[in-house]
Parts: sequence; C-alpha cells; structure tokens
Amino acid sequence: MTMPLTFPATLRTRIAVIDVMRGLVMLIMLFDHVRETVFLHHQVSDPMEAASVDPALFFTRLAAHVCAPMFVFLTGLSAWLFAHPASGPRSAAGFLFKRGLLLVVLELVFVNFAWSGAFPPAVLYLQVIWVIGLAMMALAVLHRLPVPLLVALSVATIAGQHVLTGLRAEEGSVAYYLLTVLLQRGYLVADGAMKIKVSYPLLPWIGVIVLGYAAGPLYARAFAPAARRRWLLALGGGGLLLLAVLRGLNLYGETLPWVAGDTALRTAMSMLNFTKYPPSLDFLLFTLGLGLLGLAWLERIDNWFTRACATFGGAPMFYYLLHLYLLLAIGLTLTAVLGANHGNRHGVEYIWQVWLLALALMPVLYFPCRAFARYKRNSKQAWVRYF
Repeated sequence: MTMPLTFPATLRTRIAVIDVMRGLVMLIMLFDHVRETVFLHHQVSDPMEAASVDPALFFTRLAAHVCAPMFVFLTGLSAWLFAHPASGPRSAAGFLFKRGLLLVVLELVFVNFAWSGAFPPAVLYLQVIWVIGLAMMALAVLHRLPVPLLVALSVATIAGQHVLTGLRAEEGSVAYYLLTVLLQRGYLVADGAMKIKVSYPLLPWIGVIVLGYAAGPLYARAFAPAARRRWLLALGGGGLLLLAVLRGLNLYGETLPWVAGDTALRTAMSMLNFTKYPPSLDFLLFTLGLGLLGLAWLERIDNWFTRACATFGGAPMFYYLLHLYLLLAIGLTLTAVLGANHGNRHGVEYIWQVWLLALALMPVLYFPCRAFARYKRNSKQAWVRYF
C-alpha cells in the first residue's frame, strides 16, 4: 500500500520528481564508489575492455554512467526553477556563481582528501564536483540567453566536441592548458610534490547543464503534466533512437567503434561501451535518454522507495560528502583490522560483495540525510541552500 505525497500534487509533484531522480542516481553512484573503495584492484579503463572485463563489473560500471550526466542535467533544471519562482523571474547569476565557486573549493579540499586520505594528496584530481562547479559558473553567464539559443549551444558543445578531438598543443603552452581543462583529460601539473590532473574535461558538461536549464520550461507551473510526460518520452526515446543509428552503424559520436565479440553478450557490451572522459555524444545520448524516460516514469510513482530517494535528493551535497567520508573510514578500518591484501588496502574478491556493502550502507546514510533535509527546509540560514 502506498501513501500519498505530503504536498499538493498539482503544485509540487513536478518538483518532487527532480529530487527523486537525483536521489536515485546518487544511490546508483554509491555502488560505483564502493567499488572504488574495496574493488579497485579490478579497475576498469575508459572505455572499458569489453572483450575481457567481467560482465557483472561491466554492467555495474555502465549503470553508474547515468549518474554524472543526470546530476549535471538536474543541476541546470534546478537552476531554471530557482530563476523562475512563483513571485516572478529573477537572476540566478549570483547564486550560480557562488555555489559553483563553493563546489570548486569543496573538490580541491574536502573531496580530494576523502578519496586519498592524505592532505595534501600526491595527485590533486579535478573530478565531477569541480566540473559541476565550473559548469554552474558558466551557466551564471549563459542563463539569460533565449531558450532556443541555449539548446543550439548545448547541441553544438555536446555533438561538436568530436570535431575537435584531433587538436593538439605543445605541452606547457596556454593552448595546452585550455585543451586539457576543456576537452582532453590529462595533467595540468605532471611533476613535483603534488600533481594536478583533470579527470572531467569541462566543455561537454557545460552543454549538459545548459541543456538542463533549457528543459526548465517543461516544469513551469502552467505546463500540463501530461504534456510534460509526452515531451520527456519523445526526447528520451528520440535520443536513444539517434544513438541506435549512430552507434549501430559506427557513424559518429564515439571514438571507439563497437566490434562483434565471441558471444552475443560480448557484442552487446562492445556496443554499450562508451567514453566518459570526456563524455562522448553517444555516452550522453545513452545516459540522458534513459534519464529523461526515467523522469517521465517516476512522476507517476509514489511509494516508500521514491520517497526515500527524494530524501537523499533533497540533500545532495551533504549526502555526497557524507558517503565519501564513510567510505574512507570503512576502507581504513578494513585495512587496519583485516590487513592489506591488494597493495596498501584491503579489498573484496567478488563484485556481489560490492553490491551487498552498497545496499547495507543505504539505510546508514538515510537517517543523517533525512535529518539534514529537514533542517535545510526549516532553516533560515543562507549557507544551507548551497548543500
């Protein structure tokens, strides 16, 4: 038996589903981050080695691919809602810029420490929180553009990136640093006491956050829920159909063509083997296509699981930092108690153990997130909005 939502469906369901989807991808992300904590000795490349990687590991990683694109897309969508409250349109520039700057600082200090357990780390990785922060700062400048122009800009950056793939610049030049930050994963500082590596090149993610902002009018109060659902189904299904053509014929959108494998499963794995760093066009068609279909589907569902997802999604940055530090503590404790069995850390031997640990951590994370979400709703402190 399901319980009704605690807010009027006509006013809040369209917003609640954003938290539900955000929370869902955050829970999927947990499986991948547990993998990186206790299963790193079975690391995967980007793209993965579809011909040899264990299928269970492959599909665990593939599921996690949905997380970053949908999180960035929903960040843009949430920014549109912030800029269009019931009282009338307002500029979101200040909020976006300040929150983006905060995310960059959190990545440099707290997130890197959570991953490495050392401060300063030997390698400073500029990853997803960093790129979301920079993308928000870019959106602070771009969000005033007309929606059609935003859509065109998004398509140009996401689809046009492959035209720039062959660009090269002399190491140490300004062009080299720009390419590394915007499009080509690599080191900004390759030598010295602390190296700096860009793991998430920025340019395609600007396209994703802008696309999310441009989708905002679908969630306007005056937009009929049935019409919104039709648009989401059409856009999501259309994206997956375009992917089927581009990927099926190896036409465009992915640097690594698929090849026939020894089995049908290996062939399917090769077709679904996309590049994440930076996210290829095919990668984003797959992940955002599924995400848009998910948004259409979730708006009609209300049960204990979707309400739990909404709780996680209502405190995203709190959840992110909390789960990273919890995983850091678990990794250090396992190594201290059971000893290092894979390099300098303790790891498990089977992927099902990763799944089991992730499932066990969900209720552990739920109650602190619920408490913080309640505090966030009731607090008048300005800083709380940024988490």
